[in-house]
Amino acid sequence: MTSHSAPAAVSVDLRPVRRALLSVTDKTGLVEFAKALAGHGVELVSTGGTAKALRDAGLAVKDISELTGFPEMLDGRVKTLHPKVHGGILHMRGNAEHVAAVQSHGIEPIDMVVVNLYAFEKTAQRPGVAFADVIENIDIGGPSMVRSAAKNFGDVAIVTSVADYEALAGELEANKGSLTRATRWRLAKQAFATTAAYDTGIATALESIAAPEGKAEFGDELPETLRIVYPLAQALRYGENPHQKAALYVDGSGKGVAAAEQLQGKELSYNNIVDLDACWELVREFDAAAEAAVAIIKHTNPCGASTGATVLEAYRRALEADPVSAFGGVIGINREVDGAAAEEIAKLFVEAIVTPGFTKEALERFAAKKNLRLVKIDPAETKRVVKQVSGGLLVQDADRLRVTEAELKAVTERKATPEEMRALLFAWRVCKHVKSNAIVYARYSDGHGQTVGIGAGQMSRVDAAKFGAMKAVLPLKGTVAASDAFFPFPDGLETIAEAGATAVIQPGGSVKDADVIAAANRLGVAMVFTGVRHFRHG
Repeated sequence: MTSHSAPAAVSVDLRPVRRALLSVTDKTGLVEFAKALAGHGVELVSTGGTAKALRDAGLAVKDISELTGFPEMLDGRVKTLHPKVHGGILHMRGNAEHVAAVQSHGIEPIDMVVVNLYAFEKTAQRPGVAFADVIENIDIGGPSMVRSAAKNFGDVAIVTSVADYEALAGELEANKGSLTRATRWRLAKQAFATTAAYDTGIATALESIAAPEGKAEFGDELPETLRIVYPLAQALRYGENPHQKAALYVDGSGKGVAAAEQLQGKELSYNNIVDLDACWELVREFDAAAEAAVAIIKHTNPCGASTGATVLEAYRRALEADPVSAFGGVIGINREVDGAAAEEIAKLFVEAIVTPGFTKEALERFAAKKNLRLVKIDPAETKRVVKQVSGGLLVQDADRLRVTEAELKAVTERKATPEEMRALLFAWRVCKHVKSNAIVYARYSDGHGQTVGIGAGQMSRVDAAKFGAMKAVLPLKGTVAASDAFFPFPDGLETIAEAGATAVIQPGGSVKDADVIAAANRLGVAMVFTGVRHFRHG
């Protein structure tokens, strides 16, 4: 028979908070948290604007200069870099020599440090920012205090996130003004991650500054060292498939789908996020001020895309291109969605919609569709694309290159008509966002572009041309076609002409260009070369 002894009591190692130093840039929730501390008899020590905010709220605050006996100086550059600050934080309470040393120098213990850092990255990303402003927003005292407090987590609590205020106030209330070792350890790990991310942001930004004078001129060169710190944004239910774990991490830029705001609907899935990124990248090809653009995406490829005078018109034309595949898709829209468009979109089963905004009427209409995910995105551009491969990362500039009519080279006897040319440029923009090999059939009517058939991800260009034609619901006769890369042989162009297209846009550059041009001339097809390809492999 096995005997069972009583389990040993687990020590929570409670440490009281008697004095807290507060120095924050982001003052969200500061007063409420400071009041919670003061309610437990915690002495508040603070600096500059933080001290003013607390005094304005009626709280008793000791200035940092009163604690150190030394004034803040050099425009605030030197205020917390002092032995009475760091000694108060770093001395180990259970070490008799440490205690004797601080007592002999009149250093008072500091049991909690509440710090968030200068918004360096926001300053560095500001258009036209002065180089001096970038440098001035490198926080020195803040990270020093954070690291000191985190290192001495056995005795000191370091608070670097506004999101922790409420839970900490609750724990202090439950433990009569004390915090557990587990909490202090959690806060310390978070603090070191914060300073690591902060230093990474500084190093990355400074490395990309071309000339340290006047304005901060940021170059476009890829970094010598790729420094990546992406905080966890949310855990996902699973990855591409239910047996795969997954999570979303963000780069802190506040840009792109990862930083978008979900306004409604079920939790976004891994596949939802991938598709949202694909359709947003497509519709942002079109100037929202000039025309509305809508793309309906399935498995990262468009099944229909169109432009229009209004979101409603563009949506109807995108849906018309392939209404069967659109079922259960994800929709990207380059303009704010209004009530009329929402009324029509709500008739279709849609997984998610990404757009710069929704009107009140649109939100009211979509509210009835509880599971529909509505995502509001900042239309600002992202600069780089990162892809993981086994053992490393591939990094490239985002493909933002666009061609204009003036840059195209007409290579056939018959030249494209003005309407064909507009359709070609539309098809080219869409083709850029279709997986290779890619062929896009499109038309231009009523002043706007519309896809007719899309051949995506095929192993041969001929197959992509055949598949795009097979997918067409609308008539192919009189359409144009775009190819993301050159035709290696005339057979691809012949397939497109047989389907009914009258004009083709492609990069050119094949050793068989002369044969392809000859085939186009024989078939009466107008063809233009871009000199640019748009492979999309993943």
